[in-house]
Amino acid sequence: LCAFQDMVSQQVLGWHVMATMPEELITTALQRAFWSQPPTPDLLVHSDRGGQYCGNAYRQLLRDHEAQRSQSRRGDCYDNAQAESLWSRLKTEVLEIRERPVFADLADAQVSVANYFDYYNHERLHSTIDYQLPYHTHQQLLQLNALNCPA
Repeated sequence: LCAFQDMVSQQVLGWHVMATMPEELITTALQRAFWSQPPTPDLLVHSDRGGQYCGNAYRQLLRDHEAQRSQSRRGDCYDNAQAESLWSRLKTEVLEIRERPVFADLADAQVSVANYFDYYNHERLHSTIDYQLPYHTHQQLLQLNALNCPA
């Protein structure tokens, strides 16, 4: 699983699930995020230091969209705290409520993750955004940015 989340609104913008973690997993998730929300120039895209985030295709995708790569410092889990929090909530709110805390197969994992991120973005209130929904917060930010852009 790879997901890209807006750090301000908390909305998960793009994600992808595969059985392994090749660079394609990362680039597909990032492409989905860019399709969901076209990036502004110099967008900062943060990740941990996994090898998939150092690959040529990933770096080219960032360059193609004028986005800047940011990575956690080696051995500092706090640099990626928001992503770690998302994974913790996913595990707690999806796996721990299941009869068996595993997925039957890849398709089961994909459907479960899709359903969870839909719930996460559109129904789950977040204390970090004043108990608002990520989707609504993201839309409000887009409107504010549009109002603040010179014509």
